[in-house]
Amino acid sequence: EGQVVESGGGSVQSGGSLRLSCAASGFTHSLYCMAWFRQAPGKEREGVAGVDRGGAPFYADSVKGRFTISRDNAANTLVLQMNMLKPDDSAMYYCAVRHTSCSDSWNQRLYYTYWGQGTQITVSS
Repeated sequence: EGQVVESGGGSVQSGGSLRLSCAASGFTHSLYCMAWFRQAPGKEREGVAGVDRGGAPFYADSVKGRFTISRDNAANTLVLQMNMLKPDDSAMYYCAVRHTSCSDSWNQRLYYTYWGQGTQITVSS
């Protein structure tokens, strides 16, 4: 149906900041839950942050207080502002969207239908 494209990855030193963007286009039905996931080598893909249309954001405990997720419903865009980055934040970051609300499953990757290709974040110590 639609397309999801991330941008904004890169390399930064520990303590630095990066901003990821996600653009979802070509969808004929409204997108509800939009989220960021990440996957480091040898680890499972995990939810980082998610947000519903007009709803409160959700965060993984590991990023609370450092990352901020926001969205523009009209433009179908999603942003992840990442501050105070740590080496453990290094991973491939993916944007995921779906037509259902986040509910209790915002961080369950199997509930997402559409994924971006991913963008790499590397944090050096």
